[in-house]
Amino acid sequence: MPVTISITSISSFSPLGDTQPSIWAKYLSGKPLLRQIPAKGGSVWAGALPEKLLNDVRELKSGTPQYNSLDNSVLFAILAARRALLQSGWEADDIFGINIGSSRGATDLFEKHHSHFLETGKAALQASPSTTLGNISSWVAQDLKSVGPDISHSITCSTALHAVLNGVAWLRSGMANKFLVGGSEAPLTPFTISQMQAMKIYSSLKEEYACRAMDLDKKASTMVLGEGAAVACIEAGYNAKALAVIEGVGYATEVISHSVSLSSEADCMQKSMRMALGNTPLDEVDAIVMHAPGTVKGDSSEYNAITKIFGDKLPLLTTNKWQIGHTFGASGMLSLEMALLMLQNDTFIPSPFFSQKQDRQLKKILINAVGFGGNAVSLLIAK
Repeated sequence: MPVTISITSISSFSPLGDTQPSIWAKYLSGKPLLRQIPAKGGSVWAGALPEKLLNDVRELKSGTPQYNSLDNSVLFAILAARRALLQSGWEADDIFGINIGSSRGATDLFEKHHSHFLETGKAALQASPSTTLGNISSWVAQDLKSVGPDISHSITCSTALHAVLNGVAWLRSGMANKFLVGGSEAPLTPFTISQMQAMKIYSSLKEEYACRAMDLDKKASTMVLGEGAAVACIEAGYNAKALAVIEGVGYATEVISHSVSLSSEADCMQKSMRMALGNTPLDEVDAIVMHAPGTVKGDSSEYNAITKIFGDKLPLLTTNKWQIGHTFGASGMLSLEMALLMLQNDTFIPSPFFSQKQDRQLKKILINAVGFGGNAVSLLIAK
């Protein structure tokens, strides 16, 4: 029997807020949290942080001088990790591992340092250390005074759930008893937005519901970028105070024909979901939090993958990207947080573009993530 994995806490820092009551209230509101931000040639919709959280970032930088040279992707992770550790009940002298990833890492700082280099022909002193991907977990470890292993990685948009996979592997191997896992992303920079626009996947809609994630009838892609971080504390064994337990993990990579392609029935997602489900009867899965990035191909491929497994008896399907945007490497953990809140409150949060009503108690939820390169991760969690 695999070792039981308990999720003892989760904390996030996103357009939804940074406390569980605030986040849940925003989900219940059914309103998008996107706003217009400046971009090259005009403005675009984005899931940008509210001013209160931006002030928290400024205070963190001003209160700790060495944090002045850090990218927001690192600072978001520090703030989320502090709260997750506080809520977990872990003792100050506990040894725990840290695995927090990011798709893009220090995007804003890299762009600024590169611009400085092009202008002056010289790199700034902090250019290299402040833009390495390892900054995220290593600085979180420094901030929490952790002495366990710390790992940073990038596996595009499935990064955060890959962090969970890695943490589960360490716990089940016996090499660690506790792990802090998550993802952080600060991609709202001119170059990053321009990259998404060049791929013809960024939303050009003018209305408030600019991201139509899970709208299977849309004719054009409507992905919108968001920013934030989410971190969870997981531990080996059953904890009576756990928010939920991880019953299954799944992963797969499919052969792709293009760097950002996905097969029409998302073969990798079918395999990752089947692995996560194991021997679980399909009718026991009450809901699925989809990756659903708001692109035509991404949404339809994942939906097709789900119907290949569940047929016409679909679980409740939802996503949060229409509300907060696509947070790249942090998105899978924010989806996990959404699933945990729905379990705790026994309340399904629907997508405004996919009509389903809750007709059952929520006991088990599947969470999906998939990224460029055809890699997918699925988690099955239960009360």
